[in-house]
Amino acid sequence: MEKLCFPLNVAKMSDTQEFRRRLQTVLRSVYDNGLTVETANRLSGGASQETWLITLEGNGTPETLILRRAPEGTESTPDSAAIGLPNEAKLIRAAEAEGVPVPSVIHVLEPDEGLGEGFFMSRVEGETIARRILRNDEYAQARGALPAQCGKALAGIHSIRVDGDPALKVSTGLDQLTYYEDIYQSTGACRPIFDLAMVWLRENAPAPLEAVLVHGDFRLGNIMVDEQGLAAVLDWELCHLGDPREDIAWMCTNSWRFGQSDKRLGGFGDVEPLLEAYAAMGGQSLTAKEIDWWEVLSSIKWGVMCMLMYESFRSGADPSVERAAIGRRVSETEMDLINLLEEQRHA
Repeated sequence: MEKLCFPLNVAKMSDTQEFRRRLQTVLRSVYDNGLTVETANRLSGGASQETWLITLEGNGTPETLILRRAPEGTESTPDSAAIGLPNEAKLIRAAEAEGVPVPSVIHVLEPDEGLGEGFFMSRVEGETIARRILRNDEYAQARGALPAQCGKALAGIHSIRVDGDPALKVSTGLDQLTYYEDIYQSTGACRPIFDLAMVWLRENAPAPLEAVLVHGDFRLGNIMVDEQGLAAVLDWELCHLGDPREDIAWMCTNSWRFGQSDKRLGGFGDVEPLLEAYAAMGGQSLTAKEIDWWEVLSSIKWGVMCMLMYESFRSGADPSVERAAIGRRVSETEMDLINLLEEQRHA
């Protein structure tokens, strides 16, 4: 997997030598074998959290691991949708115990260690860039295996018991519809297909299923893929309690097929093998038709997110080209919604 790396001197701390010293102190206490921090490079991935590639030397063979931490070592803001890095680490460990492929959490940072909020985890080899996964020949076998592997992984995630965890909020389909509808209305924008889709969603809302742990962003880009298929599930910051169909539909959303629209599941396969594997591993027995409503909701959610990103660019709050480019994708979600609602009309 190609990542752009930046030297240690761009660390968001005033004293990079102090950053290295603290890294060294923490990791020596974790490994207790005299390993030395050889390199610490900030990776390009991770918009909301910092991701660092750490190389250790001292036992003859270099060892690499990943540090995931809050920007500038700060804690998550109280109003953030993210659950916080310590909670992420706890859920990743729980997922590993259920057989879900994930990086192994090595150490969760303590407040007195001076590195802020975050955790170290093992480095998993593989690819996260969707266009490579969907088009490169070396992932042809992986594409065939991914639907069932994703179904198995989601069954494991949805089986994790998190009773009474205050970090995890309940968010049903209608809760999310209300949330995104309020945002849309507050912008003052007039997009008739959004209005129509929101009315359709309210009129056709299915009965909710029992709430389970939902990953919240299960899609290409947030999974690691190697030549055999699913290598690891990443980015657990949006976990919450909700309907299991949400995770399945999010990967089916056309925006996450990355140009391979003929394959409903992530651009690499059909959803039926995922549903079969999901049920075989203890998940509920679901049909492809039961995912339809959630796919419409997913397109609305992403469309509103795109609107917000454009507004961030237009207002100057974030003048990056990335925000403008993503903002333009709202028109794609409108076309997706037209197609989805037309399919429902003829169903």
